[in-house]
Amino acid sequence: MSSTSTSGRAVLRSALRGQGRQLASSSAFFAGHQGSEALVPVLIGVVIDRAVADNDVSQLLVWLGVLGVVFVVLSTSWRLGVRRAQHSALRAGQQLRLDLATRVVDACGGAATGRLPGDLVNVATADATRVGTVCFGLPPAVSALTGLVVAAAALLVMSIPLGMLVLLGTPPLLSLLGLLSRPLERRSSAEQEEAGQASGLAADLVAGIRVLKGVGAEVAARDRYRDVSRLSLAATLRAARAQAWYKGAVLAANGLFLALVALVGGRLAVQGGITVGELVAAVGLAQYLIGPLKVFGWFSERLAQGRASADRIAAVLSAPPAVTAGTGTLPDPIRGEVRLRGVREGTLAGLDLTVRPGELLGVVAEPGDAASLLRCLSRDTDPVAGRVELDGLPLTDLDTADVRSAILVVTHHATLFEDSLADNVRAAAPAGADVDAAMRAAQAHEVARALPNGAASMVSEAGRSLSGGQRQRVVLARALAADPPVLVLHDPTTAIDAVTEARIADGIRALRRGRTTIVVTTSPTLLSSTDRVVTLEHGVATAEGAHAHLLGTLEPYRRTVLA
Repeated sequence: MSSTSTSGRAVLRSALRGQGRQLASSSAFFAGHQGSEALVPVLIGVVIDRAVADNDVSQLLVWLGVLGVVFVVLSTSWRLGVRRAQHSALRAGQQLRLDLATRVVDACGGAATGRLPGDLVNVATADATRVGTVCFGLPPAVSALTGLVVAAAALLVMSIPLGMLVLLGTPPLLSLLGLLSRPLERRSSAEQEEAGQASGLAADLVAGIRVLKGVGAEVAARDRYRDVSRLSLAATLRAARAQAWYKGAVLAANGLFLALVALVGGRLAVQGGITVGELVAAVGLAQYLIGPLKVFGWFSERLAQGRASADRIAAVLSAPPAVTAGTGTLPDPIRGEVRLRGVREGTLAGLDLTVRPGELLGVVAEPGDAASLLRCLSRDTDPVAGRVELDGLPLTDLDTADVRSAILVVTHHATLFEDSLADNVRAAAPAGADVDAAMRAAQAHEVARALPNGAASMVSEAGRSLSGGQRQRVVLARALAADPPVLVLHDPTTAIDAVTEARIADGIRALRRGRTTIVVTTSPTLLSSTDRVVTLEHGVATAEGAHAHLLGTLEPYRRTVLA
């Protein structure tokens, strides 16, 4: 998927068009409801003039029957209109969430750049719901306009000045509501932005609570969240004040307009321009107009908030991709030779590195170099200079999804899903893969034995029901079960005891025989099982050789891996 530039207005229009049929039918039913409501005071006036004033029982029964039919249409139209409007809102929000999820998981990346995971969740939930609410509010707004037209037409029949007052006064009133909603739109956008930052930080803190406690950073984390939450609170209060001012202004404008209608109607009645029944109908219509005008105010408020949320959604959907998908195809079969030629990216400063097909290579690197190397191999980013090749083909010439299927990079922070342990391991395994062998190689079968229901035991979100060492073994088993042509592991055993780690080192070597494997680590146990070790310092390869040789000849290497 390639990102295309879009705007908040385009997102809003697309959401409305996508629910066009539901919105049209809902608007029709709501229009029937509002039109019927507008007819009620008119019919009451008719009853007064034709039945009550003349004491005509037959006319009274006829018009009461008509009034009953109008109420049946009114209630039925309301029920059907609300149902369809609610469906359109839910479907529009769901479609936006699907669009956002598709963009976020797109192989070319870029959507999450500069955003915390919690902020993305906030966009996909709160913002998508607000745009969906616009879909819910549109049919009532259309029907309110219908009610105004019916009311104006009825008033025109009774009195041209009254009808013209409503017809000519409504457009300026609606324009005023639009102007009054502008500050609310701006402050709603800021409110959602700050709320996204606060929820994103909260999600990160909860996910890393064990690490924070381990390093004694609880106070610093609390203070940081307090500062962010205060900014979010301030933005929310500003939006609430804007909303309060808006609602007050809407009530004042509506009240003045209705008072003017009532004043003109009263003067006409006093002057004999309209009958008693028409006066009652005019007063009833003036009271009825409160409903449609409130709907306009409510919809303008929701539209302002929806526009602000649509802008945030558009920013994610139109985020530029981190990498560009190539059109080349993978070689068949894939031998697994990986070569970096003069790669400059992050802290890498012209790195040259060759990994031979089927080799088990250990890489000892500084944290910045390790992170940059992993980003290039996984094609989360492309080097600013140089290139990375697979079997002689530059990764930039290949489809990004194909690269990920050929080179699997398992970072140190890889997480598990809320599912059974067995399903977590099978998640990426091809059909017919020997999952049990992968679990034994990673010593994950020992984890299964320690759980109440074995491999069928459920794992909680992000694997929090397991210890750190257990999570690492299950993650490693999942990676081994995937059996990619090239497997890159980053510190896969940091939370595992030395005896188990030695068995894992033997298991990786045995299971990955003939398949290219790169282990980025400083663990002497894992490095001792590799065919070759390369050290990176300041972004370049500084030494290579067998682990035992480097251990005996290089003091910096010995100090790093034995620290």
